[in-house]
Amino acid sequence: MMNAITKPAEGTAPGAGHSYRMPLPRLRLTPDVSHGPLDGAWWPRCDALELELPALVGSLDPSIGTVTRVTVETAAWPDAPQEVMAPGHVIEVVLTDLAAEAHAVTVDCGTVGRWELLVIPPDEPAGAATRLLTAAADPGNTLLAPHLLALAESGLDGQDTWESEGGSGLR
Repeated sequence: MMNAITKPAEGTAPGAGHSYRMPLPRLRLTPDVSHGPLDGAWWPRCDALELELPALVGSLDPSIGTVTRVTVETAAWPDAPQEVMAPGHVIEVVLTDLAAEAHAVTVDCGTVGRWELLVIPPDEPAGAATRLLTAAADPGNTLLAPHLLALAESGLDGQDTWESEGGSGLR
C-alpha cells in the first residue's frame, strides 16, 4: 500500500505527490554549553502548544536525548494540553505559576539534561524578536526570561540597563 502523504500515487509524475512539512521553528540556542539562566530562545508562530511543540522538539539535536517533558507557564499557555504528540513519542506538559518561569519553556530530556528557553510572544515584531533570539542565546547573558523580555519591551532604557548588567546589547 502506498503512503498517500509522502509518495505519489501510481501513474503520477515524480514530485506530483503532496506532503506537508512543519515550518522550521524560530529557535536560537546557546553555542556549546550554557552557563547562564537561559539556553536560548524560541519564537513560536502561535499560542497553540500542541501545534508548535512538535516542530521545536523535532528540530533539536538528537544527541540531547528524547524530550520527555516540558514545563510552561500557565498564563502564557492557558489551553495547553497535558500531553503533546511528537514524532515517535508523547511529551508530558507540566504547567507552572512560578514567576521565574514566565515567558520560558523548560525542555527536559530525562537524565541527559534540561534546557531553559525564553519564549518570545508570537505577536512580537520581527526586529524585537530577532534581538531577543540573539540576546537569549548569548553565552554571556545573565538575565532570566521575564527580565530579558521586560527590558526588550522597555526600549532604549532596557538596552542601557541590559548593557550595564553585562549583556552584549539588544541591537
